Amino acid sequence: APGRRGYSSAGAAEFLHRSIVPTMHYQKSLPRLPVPKLEDTITRYLNAQKPLLNDDQFRKTEELAHAFEKGIGRELHEQLVAQDNQNKHTSYITGPWFDMYLKAREPVVLNFNAFMSFNPDPKSEYNDQLIRATNMTVSAIRFMKTFRAGYLEPEVFHLNPEKSDTEIFKKIIRFVPSSISWFGAYMVNAYPLDMSQYFRLFNSTRVPKPNRDELYTDEKAKHLLVLRNGNFYVFDVIDRDGNMVKPSEIQAHLKYILSDNSPALAFPLGYLTSENRDTWALLRKNLLENGNEEALQKVDSAMFCLSLDDFAVKDFVHLSHTMLHGDAANRWYDKSFNLIITKDGTAGINFEHSWGDGVAVLRFQNEVFKDSTKTPAISPQSQPASVDSSRAVQKLDFKLNDALKAGITKAKQKFDATVESLSLNMIQFQEGGKELLKQKKVSPDAVAQLAFQMAFLRQYDQTVATYESCSTAAFKHGRTETIRPASVHTKKCSEAFVKEPSKHSTEELQNLIVECSKYHGRLTKEAAMGQGFDRHLFSLRYLALSKGLALPDFYQDQAYARLNHNIISTSTLVSPAVQLGGFGPVVSDGFGVGYQVQDDWIGCNVSAYPARNGEEFLQCVYKSLEDIFNVLKGKKISS
Repeated sequence: APGRRGYSSAGAAEFLHRSIVPTMHYQKSLPRLPVPKLEDTITRYLNAQKPLLNDDQFRKTEELAHAFEKGIGRELHEQLVAQDNQNKHTSYITGPWFDMYLKAREPVVLNFNAFMSFNPDPKSEYNDQLIRATNMTVSAIRFMKTFRAGYLEPEVFHLNPEKSDTEIFKKIIRFVPSSISWFGAYMVNAYPLDMSQYFRLFNSTRVPKPNRDELYTDEKAKHLLVLRNGNFYVFDVIDRDGNMVKPSEIQAHLKYILSDNSPALAFPLGYLTSENRDTWALLRKNLLENGNEEALQKVDSAMFCLSLDDFAVKDFVHLSHTMLHGDAANRWYDKSFNLIITKDGTAGINFEHSWGDGVAVLRFQNEVFKDSTKTPAISPQSQPASVDSSRAVQKLDFKLNDALKAGITKAKQKFDATVESLSLNMIQFQEGGKELLKQKKVSPDAVAQLAFQMAFLRQYDQTVATYESCSTAAFKHGRTETIRPASVHTKKCSEAFVKEPSKHSTEELQNLIVECSKYHGRLTKEAAMGQGFDRHLFSLRYLALSKGLALPDFYQDQAYARLNHNIISTSTLVSPAVQLGGFGPVVSDGFGVGYQVQDDWIGCNVSAYPARNGEEFLQCVYKSLEDIFNVLKGKKISS
């Protein structure tokens, strides 16, 4: 019904929906992220170290860990707990984690920014660049307006949706005061998630500063930033009364930008956002002093950055390159996100990671995909409004001196060389997925992770530090925790499969897989409940350094450094809106592994630099999945 969606005078829906439960209803009563017990953290840490070390190395690491637990570690832990008790409005990881991201001086592109690409619109004629850009922009504005009005459905993880994801439950819970509403949801097995990051989705930018960047948000700004051919354009998408500009006008302005045949800039400013952060901070200071303050202000405060690329996507590898880094001339990597749409209407999001995690971005993507495909604002038959776009659209002009031109040239050389050395590869394993694994009573995620361990052992004959990201959004201001998929169980199982499959019966191999699955399930549950060890140890180290203490011996152990040098870095997502996602390796000799386990297939997408061979790794992953599935089906495997 029109009244439900809130139509403006223009007749276009201003909101995605109107939730009867206010967006932030649960935020106040979310449980706090627990600080784990120190002895649990040390035990979990040693369990993660065990498969990576020989006996002598492990004994040394164990000694250091127990000395830390009894001595300085205990003192730091008690200080952390005391500090946490004084800051009940947030979580113990919030400050240190923002600092970790914002103090990092490496370029954000490839090191921190991740991408997720949208599925195509099911109606093929809607995958036209102008139509899709208009519809997605309108849906993004609707999302922003819905969120700011408090109408966006709260983000809730339903373990029993028949009971909790119902109109009747929502009608009751909305009257429960927000100071206790979380408990009401918990009673019906529903877990509301933290939504404190969402406000940074819009009008936000990471601003480079010497030593530590800053996050900037200006919710009053009404304009959109559009990049095409390295040129910068802005136009208002919200009018003076706070209503959305008519979709037909947005379409007209985007059409005007797409038909502007100004040449590509000789010195495209976007490259600066791909620089080392200190270098970029100095160049930005120069930009400001050179009379570009107003133009930069427009860039920083824009609702988001819409990047329109002038080429079509060839295949999935090309798609990944485009969305993960693309041409830096046509990106502003510091924006909270860039919505990228190519000539053939392929769309994706590249997002800056310091302000938030995948949960907020994924919710945004899901809503935008659903809205732009189910209730698109314009159709292929729609005519753009007859407005004077040359007046409404402002092209930003930057004044560059020689130092800035040299800075851009150098940034471009570095960026091009890095991108040149990055390889992206992918596979789709079509012989089974979630359905078969659940039938066999093993965890699909555990099987994917086991395949990575097996593959690395087959390729390099070793077990290395592995990272899997897990959201802790079930807690107030939770971020992420690390699951450590490399365990004594995966090592034993991988060695049996790779080195001596003929020595084991199929039943023995099946039992080894089940063992891995159980242990992985336990690690995942612990991480999601804030009971991992990585963030706790990270916070204790951060506390020691912030107090000016000498770094405890425990942290100077080579084994500690090696465990945090994550050679296999992994992250998974499954969503009806997302085709694939990925990120760069976190270390120069590592793999960045984005994967998804679907009902009847498993997809995997790997990034690597020349120190590692991603294509060969994926061949080994494929072989490992084949072996695991054959064993689960009761078949023999060949070595």
